[in-house]
Amino acid sequence: MHRVRVAFFCAWKNLFLPKNAAVAKSLAVSLVLSLCITVPLVHISHASVPYSYALYDKNGELLGASVASDGQWRFAPHTVPEKFEKAIIAFEDRRFYFHCGVDVLAIYRALVLNVRAGRIVSGGSTITMQTVRILEHNPPRTLLQKAKEAVLAFFYELRYTKRGVLELYAAHAPFGGNVVGIEAASWRYFNRPPDSLTWAETATLAVLPNAPSLVYPGANKDVLRAKRDSLLHTLHKRGCFDKETLLLSLEELLPEKPYDVPQHAPHYLERMKKLSGQQRMMASRTPEAARPFAGMRNFAKQTRSANAERTHKNETRIVTTLDGALQKNTTALLEKWSLQFSRSGINNAAAIIIDTQTGDVLAYCGNTGSDGRNASSRDVDIISSRRSSGSLLKPFLFAAMLDTGMLLPNQLVVDVPTRIGSYKPENNIPVYRGAVPAAEALSRSLNIPAVRELRTYGITAFLDYLKKCGFTTLDRKADDYGLPLILGGGEVTLEEATRAYAALMNAACGSARSASHHFPASTGAAYLTVAALEEGVRPDDEAAWQSYAHAKKIAWKTGTSTGNRDAWAIGTTKEYTVGVWVGNAEGHGRPDLKSIATSAPLMFDIFSTLPVTHWPSVPYDDLTLETVCVHSGYKAGMYCSDTKKMLRPLAAPISELCPYCMAVSLTPDGKYRASVQDMVGEYAGQLPKIENRFVLPPSLEYWYTRFVFGYKTLPPYVPGSTAVHEELTIIFPEQGAHVVIPIEIDGAGGRMVMQAVNRDKDVTLYWDIDGEYVGSTKRVHEMTAHPVPGKHTLTVTDSRGNRRVRTFEVLGEE
Repeated sequence: MHRVRVAFFCAWKNLFLPKNAAVAKSLAVSLVLSLCITVPLVHISHASVPYSYALYDKNGELLGASVASDGQWRFAPHTVPEKFEKAIIAFEDRRFYFHCGVDVLAIYRALVLNVRAGRIVSGGSTITMQTVRILEHNPPRTLLQKAKEAVLAFFYELRYTKRGVLELYAAHAPFGGNVVGIEAASWRYFNRPPDSLTWAETATLAVLPNAPSLVYPGANKDVLRAKRDSLLHTLHKRGCFDKETLLLSLEELLPEKPYDVPQHAPHYLERMKKLSGQQRMMASRTPEAARPFAGMRNFAKQTRSANAERTHKNETRIVTTLDGALQKNTTALLEKWSLQFSRSGINNAAAIIIDTQTGDVLAYCGNTGSDGRNASSRDVDIISSRRSSGSLLKPFLFAAMLDTGMLLPNQLVVDVPTRIGSYKPENNIPVYRGAVPAAEALSRSLNIPAVRELRTYGITAFLDYLKKCGFTTLDRKADDYGLPLILGGGEVTLEEATRAYAALMNAACGSARSASHHFPASTGAAYLTVAALEEGVRPDDEAAWQSYAHAKKIAWKTGTSTGNRDAWAIGTTKEYTVGVWVGNAEGHGRPDLKSIATSAPLMFDIFSTLPVTHWPSVPYDDLTLETVCVHSGYKAGMYCSDTKKMLRPLAAPISELCPYCMAVSLTPDGKYRASVQDMVGEYAGQLPKIENRFVLPPSLEYWYTRFVFGYKTLPPYVPGSTAVHEELTIIFPEQGAHVVIPIEIDGAGGRMVMQAVNRDKDVTLYWDIDGEYVGSTKRVHEMTAHPVPGKHTLTVTDSRGNRRVRTFEVLGEE
């Protein structure tokens, strides 16, 4: 390389001062040969220059950026605005479009001026030569360096064309301090993109690369103004704008203190930076070496297709599907609500908005605290963090059971105190309804029906189903999760949960996209599920939001994790799906952290800013009408007198027949139940009448009658009846239960409350534990006791001689 540089120097010197024609010819040949050797060796690419990562919305609006690895604000080369192109050419290189990288006239002029001045007052460099010098990291100015710049300038223009050279110059020219390039300068000095600058602002930036120190606040203003105004006059003379524009431009103020670069989506920017690093790593590997990174490749492909596209010039310029206005508005709402929540010790919140049909991310607000709050946790990207799911998975279990025929939308599901082994789930509100329509149990988010449904469906099968829905974080074995999986025993991310709800709505719309993503729910099951989430009865504390959601036609679900650590709310329509999380990033629970008071109102506030949305049409081709029992919601059986037609998934297997309607034998006056053998006394010679009745088991009926008015309980058996009575049921303890008796607040030993029910309200129940009489009850059958730790047998006998036995174990006192 040293020999090449010497050849360049000699050729340059002797071409201008040849001693004779032979020498000139020889040196010319030497120059050509040197160029042939030099050009392949000279690295004229700018790929080694570090750039700022810059995040843009779908319309090209800058949403955020970070400094380059060398501490400079330097954005990747991009299209040069027309105003800046005219201004920089007028100021730096008036014959830019008429030379091949070296302006001989400018060099001659510079030589004359330098000789006359006795010092260097002009360099004669073109924009192309300046670009070469900048990308060579501004080496010392020597004759050899000048020659090298001249030669490379020629080849820059061959490789990049005039337009490309301008883009390189505009992206790498210094603009003062750590500001490099027209785009960074435009945002730092004027807080706007370069293509929206005025002529005065453009002229200010055009003169800065020549003397970037002029922009220090409060210094050199007169010099900077003089240079700017001179350029404005030149541009006016060239016909770039009229006299009025010139006069207005001359009155514009100079930039003061630099602005901060926009930071409207910091968490999304950081996420995209990490993704691009993975792509670079994989791109540098051979196909064989890249195979272990297939999972990363799939992740990159999924995220890129759904969220962002990279430009071909430099992957630090990240053009996304975000909507700038929606991003900024959602961020403002999130900060407003989070500030209010912080007064209750709830410091973090996150939200994501997805285009339901395409899966594009329209807004990505990973955390709150842009106002300076949450210094220790505001950098955590909640959207991609694993958190307890709360009740978010219940709709997917509902859809799965609809498709398998295990459930019909209004089929009664059991809601009574339940213990399964040592596991005793509780509803969010300690109220039990005995039996509830499945869709209502979903919309009310009742825990006990969900746990019982999961036990029926199977934990392993449900985990497989959730993975098909797009959940990748549920990566443990079924035994590790157990039945609590449906109540928040597993961890999900806000993004995956929101995408799963969007896929559910897509499936309800019959979208081809959901089919291509192998979403497991049929169109019919998906539609019935979102309809239940949109139309269903809500808990009392959610009633205020129900009318709003119904008016907007939003299918929505809330969830609060155990210990009040996570509050979720996800709503979906045909066009938009909004996911919201509220809580503390560190995982601290708070008593006031409940989804209906935090995440739900925030979600609806976001929906109020979105355009009008629509509801999918009923997919009749994927549904069929089923005759069901009015009372139980099951497929009607032979004893169901009251029936109606209800929709169910077309391909679902035939479901179970109604187990609650039965033929009941009654005395002619309906006062008693009686068989033919019981028709004696006043009923002698008469035959019993048979009625089809809806009859719940006593353990369900006990709770059901507290909420459902009009339920007709069965009358007692006729006195002296010889029929086997199935009237008595022990509600608690369950068979084989493991009971923990807590210590009272005053330190005294606690007591357990045993419960039983009998349809005959007039009977007396007698209680004993391990053969020792405890007491008797009438009508309300609850008995307290304090059995010692160990195994016990409870026996309950009614005054008609019916007897029930349960075994249980007391584990100890707490």
